[in-house]
Amino acid sequence: MPIDLILWKTTKTIQVLKGNLLKMKSKLKTPTSKSVERRSDHNIPVDDGNPLLEPDPEILLPQTQAFDIEELKKMSAAFVRYDVYGTLGRGKLPWPEKILLAVGLAFLVPTRVAMGMSILVLYYVICRLCTAFFYPNREDDREDYAHIRGWQRAVIVRSGRFLSRLLLLVFGFYSIRETSLSKEVDGQLNNEVDYCVLSPASMDQSEELERPGAIVSNHISYIDILYHMSSSFPSFVAKRSVAELPLVGLISKCLGCVYVHRGLKSSDFKGVSGIVNERILEAHQDKSAPQMMLFPEGTTTNGDYLLKFKTGAFLAKTQVLPVILRYPYQRFSAAWDSISGMRHLILLLCQFVNYIEVTKLPVYHPSEQERKDPKLYAEHVRQLMALKGNLILSDVGLAEKRVYLTALDGNLSMRNVLQHKDD
Repeated sequence: MPIDLILWKTTKTIQVLKGNLLKMKSKLKTPTSKSVERRSDHNIPVDDGNPLLEPDPEILLPQTQAFDIEELKKMSAAFVRYDVYGTLGRGKLPWPEKILLAVGLAFLVPTRVAMGMSILVLYYVICRLCTAFFYPNREDDREDYAHIRGWQRAVIVRSGRFLSRLLLLVFGFYSIRETSLSKEVDGQLNNEVDYCVLSPASMDQSEELERPGAIVSNHISYIDILYHMSSSFPSFVAKRSVAELPLVGLISKCLGCVYVHRGLKSSDFKGVSGIVNERILEAHQDKSAPQMMLFPEGTTTNGDYLLKFKTGAFLAKTQVLPVILRYPYQRFSAAWDSISGMRHLILLLCQFVNYIEVTKLPVYHPSEQERKDPKLYAEHVRQLMALKGNLILSDVGLAEKRVYLTALDGNLSMRNVLQHKDD
């Protein structure tokens, strides 16, 4: 190769390198002694107004992320934990709490797990014996034992209520404080809430007509299900996969659960709504049929808030029984809000004593206007429960809860959080 060609290529290469160096230099600024500071808690450089490189707009500093989390907590206040164990149940514990937790892990958890499994297996055997020679009804390709009559149904219901209360006792709920507001109190209640009106004719209805087909309750924890089983043994709406679980699957069929697949919203959703409405009307008319237990919020909260109600429990246009649950606590909150299921169960079993407070409101009879508008009916019952339960109304829901939990795990910045919420 000629020497002049080699020199020409070398010159071009040097010019390209020089151009790149000038571009890099344009992004550099003269560093000072205060150019880089490190945060003691994150050990990450902080912008002091004179950075070495221009900041990447896509990267948020930890200080900004912390601010975003605090803003997100305000938006998702219904799911924030305030107990000793803190956010996600991973807070820094004081030494006395660590000692109590260690004692609970060593002695309470093994004992309670063994006793709880024994009760579960015992009730499974009872359900298996009572359904051994019974041909079930089938709804949505699932076996349904809710319509068993005779001694089989009596054994399933009475043993189920007793063993559910026994299981609550094993979990540390030694006493349950229940308050039922009578019809005499309901007169004052109607003066406070002008949309909940019971006519004299309604108050003189017979016991059969007074029986509501559906019970609506705020949703705080899986313990809610155990309480309602021990109280009235109703049917629930459950995920389709529950029917396939060992032990629990058969028990859910004996409860008469209506199964739904959350991923399907078209024909499957309409089918489930139709089944729920039929079951509510049947329970209203037939005393031997199980009532439907519905959590219209659609997810759990920390117990201080009441989310926007879905209309499923109110489409049947018949009366409902509102029930308000609370879980007072000193150290650990029984609310299953923003904590994993397994961690919550273990910490719950470590507590020496747990508490439940229940307030049963009078049966709510919808007005003619509410019968025509299920959304109005649901909103009026929601406001009534918030008033009598001293609960804060909130319009967030399951979607916001998922975003909040994802943000707590450190996977989203505020910008991504809001984008995810919009999606």
